Amino acid sequence: MKALVFHGPGEKSWDDVPEPKILQPTDVIVRMDATTICGTDLHILKGDVPAVEQGRILGHEGVGTITEIGSAVTTLAVGDQVILSCVSACGKCDFCKHGVHSHCLGDEGAPGIGWIFGHLIDGTQAEFVRVPYAETSVYKLPPGVTPEQGVVLSDILPTGHEIGIRYGNVKPGDVVAVVGAGPVGLATIATSGLYGPSRVIAVDIDPNRVEQAKAFGATDGVVSSDPDWKDQVLAMTDGLGVDVAIEAVGIPQTFQMCLDVVRPAGHVANVGVHGAPVELALQDLWISNINVSMGLVNTDTLGVLLKLVAQRRIDPDLFVSHRFDLGDIIEAYDVFGRAAETKALKVILQA
Repeated sequence: MKALVFHGPGEKSWDDVPEPKILQPTDVIVRMDATTICGTDLHILKGDVPAVEQGRILGHEGVGTITEIGSAVTTLAVGDQVILSCVSACGKCDFCKHGVHSHCLGDEGAPGIGWIFGHLIDGTQAEFVRVPYAETSVYKLPPGVTPEQGVVLSDILPTGHEIGIRYGNVKPGDVVAVVGAGPVGLATIATSGLYGPSRVIAVDIDPNRVEQAKAFGATDGVVSSDPDWKDQVLAMTDGLGVDVAIEAVGIPQTFQMCLDVVRPAGHVANVGVHGAPVELALQDLWISNINVSMGLVNTDTLGVLLKLVAQRRIDPDLFVSHRFDLGDIIEAYDVFGRAAETKALKVILQA
């Protein structure tokens, strides 16, 4: 089969590789119908995730059709079309029982790490993929939900919802600032409306993305290259700062921006994937009574979000800006990697 293979920082290629095989009774093999490229994949290619070895097939999102099942699989069948969760869950360990799938203790990849696709085992940017712990790591695609919509549910919608909105403890009436209006930031904005904030402010260096964010539910937008960007944000509050500031980029500067605009006793929720140390000035922050949260998505709300998508309460089609055939994935990476020029959000790769 063909797959997108990582060959070290800055190096990738569309290669011929062996088709995956069933290795454990709980596995299934899936023929990919649609997948995508994540900002995390770009972090991997920059060398920010050193655990990813050369030769690894990248990708951790997608929808596919089951072609083979392991002997222990009873609730799935050949021909089922399924959403692959970006985080795998054995369903049996203590963390999984508490919904903390991101730290699943199963043997796949490394115990304690639930994100294994495209990280510690081969991923979804391929014609076929082996799916471990299938019965607790995939969701059947219901009628009326398209494969493209399912791809958006694999990662970015649960990530924005769980790590941004839920960890940020967004409440009715809150003023929320989302720093970074890329796909995950937009997913955070799109799911914030479920909790009734009074204002949602999109902050980004790209004026196009700030404008796009309004279609996803942002009430206001600020271009962060403006010299008075902070004053603009504070002017939308009572002058004390936002209730919740959500970092959705993954660089020190944007984390600091969140600290700059959050009010005393507010929340800073870090969603971005960081590849470099970030200074936390506790000598100044300890007296501010702020809460700082962070984490890897558990996808424990994927099922709920799937119902909301099926009922058209959330529109995942807004995220799709470009479509490519799977064999054109190198071009898709180029377009996604130049998002400021190409206006790319999610690029869908169709098999």
